[in-house]
Amino acid sequence: MSKIKEKKNENFYYMKNGQDIDQKVLRKNEEKKKREREKRIQNKKKEKEFNIEDEAVIKMTNKNNLKKEAIHRKKMLIEEKKKQKRKKRIILITKIVLIIGIVSGGTIFAMTSPIFNIKELQVLNNEIVSSEEIISLSGLKTNENIFKFIKENVKEKIKENAYIEDVKIHRKIPNIIQIEIIERKPKYSVDFMGKYAYINTQGYILEISDDNKGLPIIQGVHTSEEEIIPNKRLATDDLVALEDIIKIMNIAKENNLDNKVTSIDISEKNSYSIYVEEEKKRIHLGDNSNLSNKILYAIAIIEQEKGKEGDIYVHGDLNNKFQPYFREKV
Repeated sequence: MSKIKEKKNENFYYMKNGQDIDQKVLRKNEEKKKREREKRIQNKKKEKEFNIEDEAVIKMTNKNNLKKEAIHRKKMLIEEKKKQKRKKRIILITKIVLIIGIVSGGTIFAMTSPIFNIKELQVLNNEIVSSEEIISLSGLKTNENIFKFIKENVKEKIKENAYIEDVKIHRKIPNIIQIEIIERKPKYSVDFMGKYAYINTQGYILEISDDNKGLPIIQGVHTSEEEIIPNKRLATDDLVALEDIIKIMNIAKENNLDNKVTSIDISEKNSYSIYVEEEKKRIHLGDNSNLSNKILYAIAIIEQEKGKEGDIYVHGDLNNKFQPYFREKV
């Protein structure tokens, strides 16, 4: 009995839950459990690491897929835009072709149909130049197509007449042409080699005639004889003097004297004079200063010296004690 007990003590047996357990076995079991636990921990770590890597791969894959989808969508949009452009281009070309066809057909019809042959030529607003002369200048004729002429060419032909300042051409479809005229009006005449050149207020030479037509005669112009041609203007010096003449005549008109003025001498710029044949008096105005008062003084002297032939001098400086006077012709 004692031997058996000693043997147990030598081999470290002890009692637990009614059984004898060898401590070496127990340690082995604990070590095994520890290893298993460590292995499970390692496996979990590996699994976690794998999951992270896998998630990164998935994200990268998704990103690549999204990028591919975006590129695909972009390509599709570009293709769709190209298709739309092609459709629009086709529609536009179709419309252009249709329009060209319609216009071409319409043009051919308009240029060939007798419906559009000119039946009447009307001249509007002309007083000086006759309708017959204007139509003749235009070159237009009845029974010709209403669209076969260029308006600007016709205008230039009509404006060859110096009296024509401007022209407007109206096509009244289907067969009437209206020629609207703006005329220059003769206001003065210029002494020219024993004849008279009519001019308007802009200095355009309108006509050269033997008859004065009762227009005030401008004497002493500086325009050379070879330049006195219808449809041309007076020389620059004469155009400047013409502005003064217009002022003089406007003031004379305000005082009912314009219709009595028969001639205006502009030989010297600062020594203008006008002749009133009805009163047999020449009024010496001097320069273009203080014209209103000069004309008023002249009218007063005309009334005062009624029936006498002579010269009225109002050419001095009325603001500096100059006294107008009359000198009777001896």
